[in-house]
Amino acid sequence: MAALDYIQDLNRSVFDTANQQDYTKNVVKGLSEALIRRISKEKNEPEWMLAHRLKGLEQWNAMTMPTFGVDLSVIDFEDIIYYAAPKEMAGYSTKWEDVPDDIKKTFERLGIPEAERKVLAGTGAQYDSLNAYHKLKEEWEKLGVLFEDLDVALQKYPDLVKKYFMKCVPLHDHKFAALHAAVWSGGTFLYVPKGVKITAPLQAYFRMNAKSMGQFEHTLIILEEESEAQYIEGCSAPKYGSTSLHAGCVEVFVKKDAKFRYSSVENWSQDTYNLNTKRAFVEENATMEWVGGNLGSGRTMLYPCSVLMGRGAHADHLGIAFANANQIQDTGARVIHAAPDTTSSVLSKSISKNGGINVYRGLLQINKGAKGSKSKVRCDSLILDKTSKSLTFPTMRVNEDDVSIGHEASTGRINEEQLFYLQSRGLSEEAALGMIVNGFIEPIVRELPLEYAVEMNRLIEMEMEGSIG
Repeated sequence: MAALDYIQDLNRSVFDTANQQDYTKNVVKGLSEALIRRISKEKNEPEWMLAHRLKGLEQWNAMTMPTFGVDLSVIDFEDIIYYAAPKEMAGYSTKWEDVPDDIKKTFERLGIPEAERKVLAGTGAQYDSLNAYHKLKEEWEKLGVLFEDLDVALQKYPDLVKKYFMKCVPLHDHKFAALHAAVWSGGTFLYVPKGVKITAPLQAYFRMNAKSMGQFEHTLIILEEESEAQYIEGCSAPKYGSTSLHAGCVEVFVKKDAKFRYSSVENWSQDTYNLNTKRAFVEENATMEWVGGNLGSGRTMLYPCSVLMGRGAHADHLGIAFANANQIQDTGARVIHAAPDTTSSVLSKSISKNGGINVYRGLLQINKGAKGSKSKVRCDSLILDKTSKSLTFPTMRVNEDDVSIGHEASTGRINEEQLFYLQSRGLSEEAALGMIVNGFIEPIVRELPLEYAVEMNRLIEMEMEGSIG
């Protein structure tokens, strides 16, 4: 039997099972000013947020679609549900037992909040357009840490939210940032005071349940000077055979001498177009780390960005993408060196199988004045058959002479000599193949918080089941 026969498909049953969705029967699809005003009214938002939403709608209607990446022309934006709020979720709960039973069962199937009970500092769980659960452990509350559903944070800390909301990713940044500005709902707000170092990770999980749903959560994270934290995000959706849309937004502000790690595994169904925007502003001597995995969605365009704004700022980007049949993973990283003596590293790994297509699309930019900057980019692709593809589109804009830049890229198939050697040492073909692939992805997997992110554990295990370890 050929080695490729041992690479089994991901068993998605735990993710593809959907709840009843009676709450969507009377929901109007499509985007309109009336919907924007309804969202803002139901959330009791301040006038400035309504004005921001309406400006987003105006920009959405005026801007053109991206001219790169995956084909978006097949999306019928009038057939998308932009806001769905289960009536039993009038507000999120801080007690797991108070979460509605069907919603609770969904998250329990996915390992939430089992992870929180073990080691997490706090957990949030969003279901369609609303948060079902949000809780921060008391020891961190006492130190002034704020960990809230963003809708709630807007009510409790309006001035703080207004100061940072869509300042890192402005609504005019691109068409889907404008759409997000118009219809965002739920998400996470994390504020870590100066000098506070959170020793346990915080986690948020986003579940898109309804058919033809759009989810637009907003994650807003602020780390004051000399603080530290790490945050894990998981995402999934059931498969219906109709288009779903995810256009979330993540904004991170890492102040002087602070350190933050953002880990995520995006595992939307193959019905989903994942058009997420993630960006961090990194100040003097601060560190931003992105660790990400993309496994599920049918079409992805995702390029986490670090803007190194202060002298000595540093960014690490680690990413792995898996493209199976009917999947295009267009992912990468963007790093902008905007200050002297800044450093960055990018390591991207991809695996393509059954005709899947992986694309690395990266940007490394050294601004004028960013002398002494150093960066290294490495892209490795593993292709498991003759029908799959891997493409690389690196862009480098270097506007200073006194810098050090490195770029490496490799693309290849399973090495038959390695496979033969391992089998000659007594390993089965399946075990040998597993060892090769494990070695390929190990630099990324070892950085994923597998010991406490239950959903991440399951994804990796199921993806590799039978042949990978």
